[in-house]
Amino acid sequence: MASVYQLHLAHSLAQLEILCKQLYETTETGVRLQAEKALVEFTNSPDCLSKCQLLLERGSSSYSQLLAATCLSKLVSRTSNPLPLEQRIDIRNYVLNYLATRPKLAAFVTQALIQLYSRITKLGWFDCQKDDYVFRNVIADVTRFLQDSVEHCIIGVTILSQLTNEINQVHYLSFMFHLPHADTSHPLTKHRKIASSFRDSSLFDIFTLSCNLLKQASGKNLNLNDESQHGLLMQLLKLSHNCLNYDFIGTSTDESSDDLCTVQIPTSWRSAFLDSSTLQLFFDLYHSIPPSLSPLVLSCLVQIASVRRSLFNNAERAKFLSHLVDGVKRILENPQSLSDPNNYHEFCRLLARLKSNYQLGELVKVENYPEVIRLIANFTVTSLQHWEFAPNSVHYLLSLWQRLAASVPYVKATEPHLLETYTPEVTKAYITSRLESVCIILRDGLEDPLDDAGLVQQQLDQLSTIGRCEYEKTCALLVQLFDQSAQTYQELLQSTNSSTIDITVQEGRLTWLVYIIGAVIGGRVSFASTDEQDAMDGELVCRVLQLMNLTDSRLAQAGNERLELAMLSFFEQFRKIYIGDQVQKSSKLYRRLSEVLGLNDETMVLSVFIGKIITNLKYWGQCEPITSKTLQLLNDLSIGYPFVSVRKLVKLSAVQFMLNNHTSEHFSFLGVNNQSNLSDMRCRTTFYTALGRLLMVDLGEDEDQFEQFMLPLTAAFEAVAQMFSTNTFNEQEAKRTLVGLVRDLRGIAFAFNAKTSFMMLFDWIYPAYMPILQRAIELWYHVPACTTPVLKLMAELVHNRSQRLQFDVSSPNGILLFRETSKMITTYGNRILTIGEVPKDQVYSVKLKGVSVCFSMLKAVLSGNYVNFGVFRLYGDDALDNALQTFIKLLLSIPHSDLLDYPKLSQSFYSLLEVLTQDHMNFIASLEPHVVMYILSSISEGLTALDTMVCTGCCSSLDHIVTYLFKQLSRSTKKRPAAMATDDRFLHIMQQHPEMIQQMLSTVLNIIIFEDCRNQWSMSRPLLGLILLNEKYFADLRNSIVNSQPPEKQQAMHLCFENLMEGIERNLLTKNRDRFTQNLSVFRREVNDSMKNSSYGVNSNDMMS
Repeated sequence: MASVYQLHLAHSLAQLEILCKQLYETTETGVRLQAEKALVEFTNSPDCLSKCQLLLERGSSSYSQLLAATCLSKLVSRTSNPLPLEQRIDIRNYVLNYLATRPKLAAFVTQALIQLYSRITKLGWFDCQKDDYVFRNVIADVTRFLQDSVEHCIIGVTILSQLTNEINQVHYLSFMFHLPHADTSHPLTKHRKIASSFRDSSLFDIFTLSCNLLKQASGKNLNLNDESQHGLLMQLLKLSHNCLNYDFIGTSTDESSDDLCTVQIPTSWRSAFLDSSTLQLFFDLYHSIPPSLSPLVLSCLVQIASVRRSLFNNAERAKFLSHLVDGVKRILENPQSLSDPNNYHEFCRLLARLKSNYQLGELVKVENYPEVIRLIANFTVTSLQHWEFAPNSVHYLLSLWQRLAASVPYVKATEPHLLETYTPEVTKAYITSRLESVCIILRDGLEDPLDDAGLVQQQLDQLSTIGRCEYEKTCALLVQLFDQSAQTYQELLQSTNSSTIDITVQEGRLTWLVYIIGAVIGGRVSFASTDEQDAMDGELVCRVLQLMNLTDSRLAQAGNERLELAMLSFFEQFRKIYIGDQVQKSSKLYRRLSEVLGLNDETMVLSVFIGKIITNLKYWGQCEPITSKTLQLLNDLSIGYPFVSVRKLVKLSAVQFMLNNHTSEHFSFLGVNNQSNLSDMRCRTTFYTALGRLLMVDLGEDEDQFEQFMLPLTAAFEAVAQMFSTNTFNEQEAKRTLVGLVRDLRGIAFAFNAKTSFMMLFDWIYPAYMPILQRAIELWYHVPACTTPVLKLMAELVHNRSQRLQFDVSSPNGILLFRETSKMITTYGNRILTIGEVPKDQVYSVKLKGVSVCFSMLKAVLSGNYVNFGVFRLYGDDALDNALQTFIKLLLSIPHSDLLDYPKLSQSFYSLLEVLTQDHMNFIASLEPHVVMYILSSISEGLTALDTMVCTGCCSSLDHIVTYLFKQLSRSTKKRPAAMATDDRFLHIMQQHPEMIQQMLSTVLNIIIFEDCRNQWSMSRPLLGLILLNEKYFADLRNSIVNSQPPEKQQAMHLCFENLMEGIERNLLTKNRDRFTQNLSVFRREVNDSMKNSSYGVNSNDMMS
């Protein structure tokens, strides 16, 4: 029998090996999918664990070993039916022995096994066996590796490196700790407990070990041509970097965000950083190892340079900075390795950290400061001149100089900072290198950096500060370069035999100059600006406006899109700084504009703005980037801060022309036959928002003026109505006309935020044109490009912004408007639910976007305060019921995950739910049990959302539900007349599923105690009701939290809970709630103080597992 079993086992192992080869080696998709399916079944089989061990022992291929390691990782991560502690200890010991006896495994197998070890260690960090934390002896686990061959050393160091990285990562915990029902041990809370404990108990020892091993390695004259010795040094550097890159205080900074952050090294690490040998070790390593490894050394130095300032006193910080600057100086004096792009990039990051973490007043006191700032300036100038080399690194150099230049007015040190000497050199290098690049880019067909608007804007923002330092020199350079290019450009245009390439080169140079002039004008700081600087701005502005006159005069023949976009960027900066009351009209800028261009006052300057806007809309109507930026400029002008500027605008004949002639005849982008697709019409909303604001300035109650303004839109509505009245019509034309029209109307509706003007619009559209919008939804519900604009218009019309929707007491319009809203939501909702399965990548655009707008619309109308919803049921009108039932149908068609995955859907749903639970709780209480559970689950998940607005909405909704429940329970105990059946049913559902409310109590308490609670007040409001509804559960939860603390802290924690409920009565009256909120603030502060030095975490749900 035994031999039969062994044969069967050998056969099944052989089968697994074949499947592994098929999965990892075959190029045939069908075969690979079959193998994948079979291996998934294997990982779920009961004998998976034993077979994994056999695969590791007897498997003949690396792929089967990889499969075994991967399967074991899944098994130890399993939350349902987890492996017993003894079994996990056995697996951990087995993996360590396996790695120790097989140091030459394939790299990916070793990696997978180390990953398995790290996973077991992290997940078992708090597991005890006979009062011993069995998974915490990590340094002891790897010591035997470090005392053996180089291959063993590499494995030992990689284990520590991977473990540090694993414990620092929160990624996989989101599903690993997602326990069902009552367990709310949040991934982030559990992760921080483990990470904090690892930091306090092991991390410094690991970092010290890595530094000691690096010192040993650097003293041994390693042969780095030897692959294994090279590999060992690389793993040691990775380990050091992982230690320094650790998330010490749980801020979970997004690595893609601002790179200039502080490293929150614990105070217990002070000795390592006060000892200059640590810093010196990494600088020495940089100079002694090959360029393939030195980027890792520089990465470590970047982290060391960013150590929090408070780790040192002033004298210690000065000494540390002195060593740091000396190391930087040495690299700049021996720059050979910086020709490697990775080294160069990391070194630029290191330079940026010099100013992000230290003050200019501290830097100038460093002994070699004059020499170092000269070297940094030369390095920056050289880098800018070689613009094609590592362009992504320039950001860090510019950020260094931006911060240095911004600090000049505040530096109090007597030592010279020398920035007046070197900053103009940097400014000049940036400007001249960009101009010189134009010709090379055109000649070699390279990618033009001007096409990357984000990158250009970022660099210009930095340059705006740098260029303002020694501004006279910046302006003199810009005037000289601009005059040269403008003159050459003019000569080329007048010449009959000039080449297109030469003209394009000059246009490219002028584009850069216009962008840069806009940026340095935008860098003007009002309180620090002088008359002389304003006069210099005037010189620059005059030149750009003269160039604009030249290019505009040629638009009928030719135009340059990039140059026009630069002009718009310039106008935007000019508007921000010099238009409005914040600038004295006696400013020397205006004097210069008057002398050169005859622009005597702000009104004349505004006429230049409007002239440019009209010119762009006339000639560039088919160019979406220019049209949208032009309209944004018009929009910004129409917002008008202060109002005086808008009044001046409206008096201009050009603005009056726009208000009286907003048709496709004058503005081609309004034409319905020109757009390639419907979404290109978005800019029309911006246009009509601006026109609406300008119209409102003098509109008052003049209905004739309003009717006159609306004539083109009236004609468009009549055209659509005419098309809909026939059985056969051009559907494409109807769609284009309607979409353009509703986008226009939404712009006007958004601008009309006063009652008088909005009522004119309302009377114009209702009832005459509302049926056309309803018909469009019926016809094209499956075409989101049509329905979304219509739904958005309706959502805007029902939004009572600034109390603009106020109907007379005798008017039924509020109720009639709600009926139209209900009809549209019901029509769209019922139809969109018939479209069947939608591919995941299209589900938002095809369905969820429209649903989200419907939710926003319903929320706006329910909270608008212009409808008495009680009348609907009273008079047997089903409009309210239809809208709410459609909401439920739409909601149930959306998976929970989608509610939180799409931010706009989240915000519209949770804000609607807040209104429903506040004003329509009887409706919520009447829902079927599965719907109630769905809503409660969505609130539970929303409580932990990253979006504060969603989280706050959930707290409010939960508060309304809990308050309703508490009142119903209070009434039922007072033996009042029989409660409504719906009340009984809702209470019954809650009593059937107490775990839902208990889970949310645990969740809220967990967030308040252990997480960075940004909306504590909101969290406090439902918490009191939750406690009063679940007093026994709360007592158990409190005991669990107290008992999980170290013995010496239990009394303090118990007292915190006592104080929390001090003076709290068993009611939800406002006075009692406010008292509880105050108690909670004190409670959170005291709990945090109590736990600060504790490496113990709290799992508030251990008692429930």
